[in-house]
Amino acid sequence: MDLIRKYFSDLTPNQYEQLEALGNLYTDWNSKINVISRKDIDNLYKHHILHSMAVAKAFKFVQGTEIADIGTGGGFPGIPLAILFPECHFTLIDSIGKKIKVATDVAEKTALSNVTCRHERAENVKEKFEFILSRGVMPLKDLISIGKRMTDRKTQRNAYPNGLICLKGGDLASETANFRKITEVMEIKTWFKEEFFKDKKVIYVQL
Repeated sequence: MDLIRKYFSDLTPNQYEQLEALGNLYTDWNSKINVISRKDIDNLYKHHILHSMAVAKAFKFVQGTEIADIGTGGGFPGIPLAILFPECHFTLIDSIGKKIKVATDVAEKTALSNVTCRHERAENVKEKFEFILSRGVMPLKDLISIGKRMTDRKTQRNAYPNGLICLKGGDLASETANFRKITEVMEIKTWFKEEFFKDKKVIYVQL
């Protein structure tokens, strides 16, 4: 939690309580289901929660924004972002039932009334959303293909036009090469100084 307070010093007491609760909830679930790599659970706050929250350094979603997190797993980046943006609605989608069970339980136990969890393949979702979130679940071209179908092009109320926001790491030149005109790559190391974030990015694609 020290890292969270270091980079997000203006949250409400309730938000800090919700974020702190994630530690025990994910640790408990991880002892039953491999939601996070067993070797990585000790880095939960840095590698998963704070990493997810990097999106909030670049985007300030307005009240009522509808956001889908595809391939959410146990709830990343959706659940930490739902805590940061309580007046927005997050739909967490994953094709693996046991992981959605974890996300559902965590959302309920942290009293996140702005989260809906769906056991479904993103390709089959019919609804439209203002933003599509993803945390490195597939190549960018595949995310864009799914995102185009899921993005609402009628409602525009945020500073960034509706589109795809994803968290990825490493050299992304080849992935972004064909989408340069509609893509913005943001370096997470601009906001977070830990070594882990040196090659991590937030990618925005206008759809």
